[in-house]
Amino acid sequence: MEENAILLKMENVRSVLGERPWDSHKGMFGYIGILGGSLCYSGAAKLANLGASALRSGCGVATLGVPASLAPAVAPYLLESTLFPMPDRDGKMIFDPNALDSFFAGKRAVAVGMGWGRSSEYEMILDYLFRNFSGTILLDADGLNTLAESGVKMLTRKQGRVVLTPHPMEFSRLSGNPVSEILKKPIEHAKSFASEHEVVVLLKGSVTTVTDGKTVYQTDRGCAGMATAGSGDVLSGVLAGMLGYLPPTALTVAAGAYLAGLAGELAEKESNPFSMVASDTARAIPRAFSKILK
Repeated sequence: MEENAILLKMENVRSVLGERPWDSHKGMFGYIGILGGSLCYSGAAKLANLGASALRSGCGVATLGVPASLAPAVAPYLLESTLFPMPDRDGKMIFDPNALDSFFAGKRAVAVGMGWGRSSEYEMILDYLFRNFSGTILLDADGLNTLAESGVKMLTRKQGRVVLTPHPMEFSRLSGNPVSEILKKPIEHAKSFASEHEVVVLLKGSVTTVTDGKTVYQTDRGCAGMATAGSGDVLSGVLAGMLGYLPPTALTVAAGAYLAGLAGELAEKESNPFSMVASDTARAIPRAFSKILK
């Protein structure tokens, strides 16, 4: 660990989560949205994992926004999450301000970009989101790629908190710095970017770094079995869920990364590093919570 970073421990995460009163109701824990999917990256079960991961991480209601043409394929996989078909063309979402307003209404946090693919419509969607949504925006995968292609100056238009969750290559596209340099000094690069753009950066790695440009947290939770397609989506779901009821701070985001990594470790114990899939991690989230809350 770096000397100027706080290594997150289980008691830190327990403190972040706090306790829930016996008379709780779903409205107390936030409505969140997940905007993702395309015909090329449909993965109906994978998209359902996003919603399930969010709900298992404690939010009150999770709504999954997918291209309308994908909705019939995704719907059978959704048990607790709600489905919102978004206007689309050729299997990809198109910019529709009325649909976006309806989707974002009442949400405390939205996660955007998982399984999107590439489209010129996405820049307009992101721009509209930054200008009109005052909750927390989490960008992952093609949401990050869209931001990089559109220019990070778009972040100056944001009305609420923004959380970016890149791996080193995605962060290279965002920051313009070579991957090799990012890997040498992850804290320095993540902290500088977060400070300049007033965002929270979660830089993925065997040691994950989270910073708001001031405080830096790190977690080494995780395992080899998580090196599989969809693990990043599960993390996005966990973070979106926690941002539904917790403040959008670097500590909250770091706690989510810790929790997702711990869930992966618990899943690997019941499987093995070769055979694990992302849904194993998603199913282990309740056990991770139980371990933390003891």
